[in-house]
Amino acid sequence: MIRRAQALFADLPVTVEVRNQARVHLWFREKTGLDRPALGSARDGIDQFLVECTALGIGACGEVYAPCGLCDLAAGVLRLNPRNHTPGLYRAKVDSYRRRWPWLTDTTEPSSP
Repeated sequence: MIRRAQALFADLPVTVEVRNQARVHLWFREKTGLDRPALGSARDGIDQFLVECTALGIGACGEVYAPCGLCDLAAGVLRLNPRNHTPGLYRAKVDSYRRRWPWLTDTTEPSSP
């Protein structure tokens, strides 16, 4: 499925990543040393995304699932999702996002005076 999606979206000037969230618990410990629970549905996976504003899914018929809303996404506000099981990985994720999009705001950083 990942290779099919790469071929399908190859002509777009953006990176589109397709991932099977239902399999994360199978490889996560080996990669990070941390456990993740198995997921019962795609929504379970979205609910647990590390950064709240990225908790967003679009179904095959175009339905939007955004359990944390869309306001932070539109405003570029990053905040830790308390429903995530691996909060220690938050900093690396946010640093990666901010290297690519420096205008993003991280709510865990102190405000400038």
